[in-house]
Amino acid sequence: MSALLQQTPSWGTAIWFILAAVVLLAVLLGFVTYAIYFERKVIGWMQLRIGPNRVGPLGLLQTVADVAKLLLKEDIRPKDADKALFTLAPILAYAPAFAVLAVMPFTESIQFADLGIGLLYYIALSGITVLGVITAGWASNNKYSLIGGLRSAAQMISYEVPLVMSVVGIVLLTGSMNLREIVEAQRDVWNIVPQFIGFCVFIIAAQAELNRSPFDLPEAESELVGGYHVEYTGFRFAMFMLAEYVYMFGMGTLITILFLGGWLPIHPALDFIPGIVWFILKFSLYVFLQFWIRATMPRMRVDQLMSFAWKVLLPVALLNILLTAVVVSYQNGMF
Repeated sequence: MSALLQQTPSWGTAIWFILAAVVLLAVLLGFVTYAIYFERKVIGWMQLRIGPNRVGPLGLLQTVADVAKLLLKEDIRPKDADKALFTLAPILAYAPAFAVLAVMPFTESIQFADLGIGLLYYIALSGITVLGVITAGWASNNKYSLIGGLRSAAQMISYEVPLVMSVVGIVLLTGSMNLREIVEAQRDVWNIVPQFIGFCVFIIAAQAELNRSPFDLPEAESELVGGYHVEYTGFRFAMFMLAEYVYMFGMGTLITILFLGGWLPIHPALDFIPGIVWFILKFSLYVFLQFWIRATMPRMRVDQLMSFAWKVLLPVALLNILLTAVVVSYQNGMF
C-alpha cells in the first residue's frame, strides 16, 4: 500500500489516503462493536453466565443496540461547564487513538506511513490523550470529575514512564525505531524471548495505560460517581469509551509488532500462510488476554497502583535496559 501511494500523483495520493482511512475507521468500528460483544460473552462463560443472547441471533446485535441508545440520548452539558473545553475533551481523547495507527505495519504491504521513528511517533501521540482526560475533568466544573481527571492523569503519566522504558531494550537490540525494521529483525527469534523482562513490564504498563482491569480506577464508580467523564452523556460519553477500545486495538497491534514478530510465521515452514493471518492470530491472543484478566483479577487500590509503577515497574524496566546494553556491548566486541 505504501509503495502504491508513493507512485500515484498528489491528488491520487490524497484520494488513496482518504479511502484507506475510511476503510481503517470501518474496521475499527467493527472491531470495537464485536470486541465489546465477545468481551461480555467470554467473561460470562468464565463466570458461568450466558452473556448477551437476546438482541439479534446469539445476541450479535446487542452492542449495536447499546450504541444506538447512546447516540439517541440527550446531549446534556452542565450550565457552568466551560463549553469549548467540554466539547474539545472527547476529541482530544479519541483523535490520537486513531492517529497512532497511521504508522502501524500490519503486513509487509499494508501500512499508511513508513516512518523512521514510528515507535517514537506512537509514544508521543498517545500521550495527548492525557490532556483529554484532564480537560474533561476540569471543564465539567464538578469536584468529583476534577478529582477523577487528576487521578486518571496521574495513573496514565506514571505508567507511561515504565512503558517507554520497556521498549528501549528493543531499540538497543535492533538499532532502529522503525516498526517495519523491528519486525524484520525478528525473523530468527521473536523479541519476547530476549526481551521477556521488557515484555512483562510492557504488558502490565499497557494495562494501566488502557485503564483496564486491574488498573481500571478511572471508572471510579464506587467513590467518585463516574470519574472524569461523570458529566458526559450520549455521543460525547461514547467517544471516551470508543477511545479506550481503539487504544486496545493500537496497543495489541504494537505488542504484536514489538514482541511477537508482527506478520512473521511461528516457523519458516509455515511461511505459506499469509502474513495478515499470523498478525490477526497474535493480535487476537492479546485481546483475549484482556478479557481473561478482567474476568479474574480484582481492582487495585490507588495507593498500591502508584507505588507499583514507581517502586516496581520502573526499577525492573531500568534493569532490563542495563542487561540489554551489556549484552549488546558484548556482542559488538566492546569488552
